[in-house]
Amino acid sequence: MTVASCGDTDDSSSAASGTSGGGTLTVFAAASLTETFTALGRSFETAHPGVKVRFNFGGSSALAQQITQGAPADVFAAASPATMKTVTDAGDAAGPPQVFTRNRLVIAVPANDPGRVGKIADLSRPGLKIVLCAEQVPCGAAAKKALGAAGVTVKPASQEQDVKAVLTKVRLGEADAGLVYRTDAKAAGAQVKGIEFAESAKAINDYPIAQVAKAPRPALAKEFIALVLGGQGKDALARAGFESP
Repeated sequence: MTVASCGDTDDSSSAASGTSGGGTLTVFAAASLTETFTALGRSFETAHPGVKVRFNFGGSSALAQQITQGAPADVFAAASPATMKTVTDAGDAAGPPQVFTRNRLVIAVPANDPGRVGKIADLSRPGLKIVLCAEQVPCGAAAKKALGAAGVTVKPASQEQDVKAVLTKVRLGEADAGLVYRTDAKAAGAQVKGIEFAESAKAINDYPIAQVAKAPRPALAKEFIALVLGGQGKDALARAGFESP
């Protein structure tokens, strides 16, 4: 889990006062949205002087659990409808979630590709160290579905709690390969190589976003969601490699 803020100043007094001109907007978002949402958060702050956007990035299942247990949040953006359903079923969403983007998996390997991985079937080769997301998080559920569609059995060396943890192990050479989202491989640049595979089409994840029912800043939450759903949000997501819903 990563907690990040787009601003650097302490705005506790303005947040406590509840003034419309300042305060903190808290967004819980899937780890795979880190780069895109951080950039959108900066744009939001520019358009709302005095407002600071604070992000809690992590595995969607863990974030959903935090919300249902009462963690203060204004917006939740999940990497799958199933994890969003945890929040809506608990009555913790202010309205119906809206799908704003989609993502698919690629095989990520270190830049020098020591395992010589070229296709999905290679992940079952003995001796390779493969890292996947845990099945309870969206990237893990997608990996299980994609591997099943390919008829490939993998015994992972580890199962991580979010996609960034998988990517980090691959990037550092602690794994020969891992299944991550296309967007995460792209964000890593030359540090990793992303290998497309046909079966990823069988496990595309829809990303829903919703205002949290007890949002401390409901007006700002609505405006942030509008930013994500609007042209600027769509453009930023497309540049990152996300797909239109």
